[in-house]
This record gives sequence, structure tokens and C-alpha cells, in this order.
Amino acid sequence: MRLWEESNRLELGSAKSLMGCRVLYVIGQLGSGGSERQLYYLLKNMDRKHYQPELVVWNFRETDTYVSKIRALDVPLHSFPTPCSRTVKLTSFRRIVKQIRPEVVHSYSFHTNFAVYWATRGIKSIPIGAVRSDLDWAKKGTGPLLGRLSARWPRKQIFNSYAAAQAALRSKSAFAPRLCLVVRNGLDLEYFHSLPLSTNGTVRIVGIGSLFPVKRWDRLTMAALPLKKRGLDFHIRIVGDGSLRASLKQHAQDLGVGDCVEFSGYADDVPRLLAEATFAVHTADTEGCPNAVMEAMSCGRAVISTNVGDAPYLIEEGKTGFVVHAEDHAMLIERMATLIGDRNLCCSMGKAARAKAEREFGLDRFLSENFDAYTAAGWKDS
Repeated sequence: MRLWEESNRLELGSAKSLMGCRVLYVIGQLGSGGSERQLYYLLKNMDRKHYQPELVVWNFRETDTYVSKIRALDVPLHSFPTPCSRTVKLTSFRRIVKQIRPEVVHSYSFHTNFAVYWATRGIKSIPIGAVRSDLDWAKKGTGPLLGRLSARWPRKQIFNSYAAAQAALRSKSAFAPRLCLVVRNGLDLEYFHSLPLSTNGTVRIVGIGSLFPVKRWDRLTMAALPLKKRGLDFHIRIVGDGSLRASLKQHAQDLGVGDCVEFSGYADDVPRLLAEATFAVHTADTEGCPNAVMEAMSCGRAVISTNVGDAPYLIEEGKTGFVVHAEDHAMLIERMATLIGDRNLCCSMGKAARAKAEREFGLDRFLSENFDAYTAAGWKDS
């Protein structure tokens, strides 16, 4: 929806009495990423009689995955004309905040944190930022100026990872939040439901995530070579899209593992992919609370992951999967070989993983932690 159209609607509605709590969310885009899915869960499952959410999309594209899904929820969606400078966006965004008068303005992307702080200056709205991965990594990825500004302001920020929040609290940098709140990701456990595991045939290994450098899918590709030389019967499917797809595929061909490593592109039916998998592998260099690990566990699959973000909290070592040091390539290979050779272990780990998901990953917990965080940041529930 164009900014000027939405502004007119807001002016007409500004005199109406307010019920419950107005919450304005801000996100960079509405593509197929984990942040977008978590925001969708939050908007879909919150008590809409009590909370009145609206959403600003900083870089809007009509064709993005979650645009139609969020519109179907009847959540007012604000965007900016294209092209539009950063200065114009900041000015227009502040005008939106003044018109809506939300009790809470929650940035859901790290790079929109400072915009939320700036737009709420002198206004009673409570600004809350977001860190959805390691803070230092987020700062570097956002640029030297905006990265520092978004790390420091707003002073209260929600992390989706205990590990990242603890690292931020230990930081001696001036560019870090004052209050680090933690809300770990949630899942729809009915959609990501327990799936039966095949006990025969080729072992099918799945890796799910964007094909960007931080995900380090080259580790999984390189692990395929020694496993193949051992004569093990397996097939690796890496699901996702991104800038490295062509180079990763060529890398697999150059290693001689193109016959057992497949790059299948983006897919949105994750449970179907996991139904075909024996276990999952996650090889990232940095993470917050990795959705791919949680989704695999919820579907009853053992997971091998690098020790990044909250993966060591999610995976119970030796019970629901294995955690390996990011640079320990030999251990990654050995853990994969163990699961390839022991289907019964995959089954028992998968059952334990689903049980943990039912205890800890649900949306009720996710929603309550979000609003507990708002309260901790200063919001007073009416």
C-alpha cells in the first residue's frame, strides 16, 4: 500500500477511541527468510482484540513471499514510494508513528533499529530493536555507520539467541544495547509435525537455508567427498536459493560429488522435504536461533549443527543430534558417518528431538515471551 494512501486512512481514523495496545512493527522486507516467518507467526497468533498491530516494510516488493500472507491477516501494511531516499523514508516513517501513536514500535530487522529510535524521539512510544544473529556480525553486515547506530539505539533490544545476548552483555563497546531481552523463535508444531522415518534405502541428508557465504554450505559439500570414498550410501540435498548457487554447484562438480550433492533451489514446503530426509545438517558460521534446526527437530529428525548461536541450546548432544565446532571438519564428517551408518540412532534421536520441540518450541511460549519483553521494556498492559 502506498504511503500517501495509508496516511489518509490514518488521519480519518485518528479520532477513534483506542482499544488495547497498538504495536507498530518494522521489517526490512517480506521475503522468504526466518525473520519474516517469525513476524508472520506473531501477527497471526496474537490476540487481535487486545493488540492492534500494523506493519511498515522498509524495502517493499509486491512479489515477496509474505506480502499476500500478511495482507490475508488484515494487518495494515505501510510502504514507501519507489524510488525513495533514506532521508525521505525516515521523515515519512516518523509521520506514520505520529499518526498511529503506537504504544510499542518494534524493529524486526537489525538495519531498521536506528530508524525506530529516531522516529520515536520525543514521542511516548517505546522503541525496541532487534538482533537476529551475532551482534558483531550484524554490525559488520550493516555497514560501519548504520551498524553502530543500530547496535546502540534503541537502547532496549530483543535477541532471538541467548548466546548472542550474552555476548552483547559482555561487550565493552559503546555501540551495544543497554537492555538485552531474549525471545527465542517459535514454530507451528501442527505444520511442522512428527514424520515417520524410512528404515531402509539410501540415507537422505538435507540442508535448508539461503545460499549465502554465512551458511557455509561448502562445508557440507566437502564432507561428501570422504564419505563417498568410504563407500557410504547417501544423498545430500541442499534446499535454498542465493548468490552462491552456481558456484556451490560447480564446487560439487569439481570435487567429484555432483552425483550425490543436489542443489534444488528454494522450496516452501519444508515438512515435505524433511519427510524425505533421514537427518539434517546445518553448517553456518553465525546464527541467532536457527529456524532450520528447530524445524528439523520438530519434524522428528536428528540434526548435526555447527556450534553457532543457540544451536548448542537447541540440540542435546548425543540425544537429539550432534554439535560440532565450526572449524572441525573431521568431526563433521565423523558425525555424519555415524548417522549414515545407524538408522536406529537416527530414529531415537528424532523422537527425542520432537519431544523437545513440543516442550520448548511452541507458539504459545513465543507469543508470551514477546509481550513479556515489551513489559520489561516499559510497556504497561491495559
